[in-house]
Parts: sequence; structure tokens; C-alpha cells
Amino acid sequence: MLVAEPVLGEDEAAALGRVIHSNWITMGDQVRTFESAFAACHGADDAVAVNSCTSGLHLALDALDIGERDEVIVPSLSFVATANSVVYTGARPVLVDIESLETPLISIRAAEAACSNRTRAVVVMHYAGAVVDAQAWRDFARRHGLYLIEDSAHAVGRARGPIFGDIAVFSFYGNKNMTTAEGGMIIAPDPTLLARMRSARAHGMTSTTSERLHARAATYDVRSLGYNYRMSELNAALGIVQLQKLDDRNEQRHILVQAYQRVLQYQRNGLIVPLVGHMPSSHHILPILLPAGTDRARVMGALHDRGIQTTIHYPPIHQLTWYRDRYPGVSLPITEEFAERELTLPLHPKLSLQQIGMISDALREVLALEPCPEGQL
Repeated sequence: MLVAEPVLGEDEAAALGRVIHSNWITMGDQVRTFESAFAACHGADDAVAVNSCTSGLHLALDALDIGERDEVIVPSLSFVATANSVVYTGARPVLVDIESLETPLISIRAAEAACSNRTRAVVVMHYAGAVVDAQAWRDFARRHGLYLIEDSAHAVGRARGPIFGDIAVFSFYGNKNMTTAEGGMIIAPDPTLLARMRSARAHGMTSTTSERLHARAATYDVRSLGYNYRMSELNAALGIVQLQKLDDRNEQRHILVQAYQRVLQYQRNGLIVPLVGHMPSSHHILPILLPAGTDRARVMGALHDRGIQTTIHYPPIHQLTWYRDRYPGVSLPITEEFAERELTLPLHPKLSLQQIGMISDALREVLALEPCPEGQL
């Protein structure tokens, strides 16, 4: 049983076939259709498709004129791309702690302490699909005069609730709730900001390849520095189909997470299930914390021998070699304990309730925990 698995079928194959037969595979009508549909799904007027969430985060910071001598507050409990995108601009990522072991979301208290006269923005990351407190973070950003960016790589669809940041960026990587193989999307309420990112994703050019194809006398200008962050028609075609199925698949994830939580709450003995009852959430991953002092590698190996894949989310960014060498002396005790004990269990729509019972039983055996009372699953 895999930790994550894309759900792909004949609908996706047919969509790819139509693009191939059209003989137009670069950015065009499919991308524009996908952007419009994704925006509508999230209660927005428009969106900008890009080739990855990392690209989207970079474009977001770039569009806000974040640069050298600036600081951006970022959670250390995230994928490294969250901080990398800040480094790309020349700014300094200021890595901060999470709220608690039970709520592994970026801490407002830690962010308050990290603010300086150089702080320009804060990036909140919706870990495991659990959305941070929107009102609290809007108030925080307003109080300190900061831009608020949502790293929404884990949180997608109506289940995550409305966009509340200046910019929100999504991921469609292969292990996400919906996938385009590689890809991302940007939403910003400010149309001027969105237009700036739309231009910057394609070298800052004033016209697209598709527009020039249909022009009688094609030309273009470059009015600002841009990047090659475009999404292809093939990726967009996948996204259109996946988006149509997203609500149902997020609901399946919700049902599976509830089953996990019902079972695992009887196996605590030092085991913690974070984010129980947290809403809104897209339920991207299922993290648990093993009892303190547990040999995690042994547990992972024993589960692997039973046909159950597990992984970790994430090694703290401040402890990764590249960041530790450049930003030494960072100590984030809650994040560090969480990362030492965290184990990610399988979660994706192909799983059945019976398989969750099997995973739970295997974990119980490996950890020598009490069995779940009969009928609780």
C-alpha cells in the first residue's frame, strides 16, 4: 500500500489524446480553460497556471517586489521549496516554529517574535491540507504591514475554503490531491498583480505564442524581466479532468481520515494524531507522531515488510545542510520534536476502509499498542 498514488484513467488518457491530435501542445486554449475553471472552483475571478508550485511561489514574491535586504517569515515544517522561493529573490527566509505537536501549523507567536524592520511578507503553509486561521493571519499581516502569501500546495478545492491571502499558490505534483504530473496555479484577488505574474511566467513577453500564431503581423515586446514558468497544454488537459473529480476525491479523503482517527485514538500510549477535527482541510496527508523514543527507522522497515509504505513530512528546513550552513544557530524545538517523531501513513482515494484497518493493525503490532475496540472502524 503506497503512501500516495495518483488516480488516473480513461478520461485523462482521452484528454491527452485530444491535445496530441490537435497538434498544439504549448500554452494555449487548454491552459486558459483550466485557469478559468480552477479560479471558479476557488471563488476567484482568474488564475495563472505555471509549471510548478515552486515557480508560483517565486513569481508571487517577485511580483510583490521582494528582494535583497528583505526578510520573509516562513515555517520550517514545510517542503524546502517554500524557503527556496524566498532565496531566489535575494531575500532572507526567517524560519519559525509551529504551534504545537497537535497543531503543526506556523505559529503566530513565533512569527511575532521574528518580525523586524526588514520583514516584508509571511508565507503560511497549510500543512497536511489543514488551513491556518485565516482571520488571525489577516490581522497579523495587517498589524505588521506585511504581504500574506498562502503556500497551498497541500490544500486545494472547495474543501479548503476561500482564498484569504494576497496571493495563494497551489501544487499539482504527482502525489497531490489532483495532479497534472508537474504544475501549479496562482490566485490573487488583485488583477494587476495577477497580470504581472502572467507576463513574468513567459519571459515578460507582451504576447503569447498562440496569439502570435493568429496575428497577421506577429511581434512582441519585453517590458520586464521574466522566467520560463509556463504550463503546457498536456498538463492543463490533465488538470481540467482532475479538477472535475476533485470534490468527490477530497470527500473520499475525509472519510478515510475519519476512519484513521477513530482507530488511532485508541492506540495512543504516547502516539499522537495531529489535527484531529481540524477544519477546513483538504486532507492531503495523514501524519502521526510515534511515541517519544521510538526507533522510527525500525517501524518504517517493519511496515515495509508488511507491504505498507510510509514516509516523513518533513525534515525541518533549518536542519537541511544548505540552510544550516548559511543560517546557523536556528533552534525550533517544537518543529524539531515533531520532525523526529512524525510518520506519514498511506492516504489516497484508492485506499479502502478495510486497508486502513490492516494498516492500523500492522502499526499496533509493530508498536505493541492496544487493539482498537471492535466495531470502531
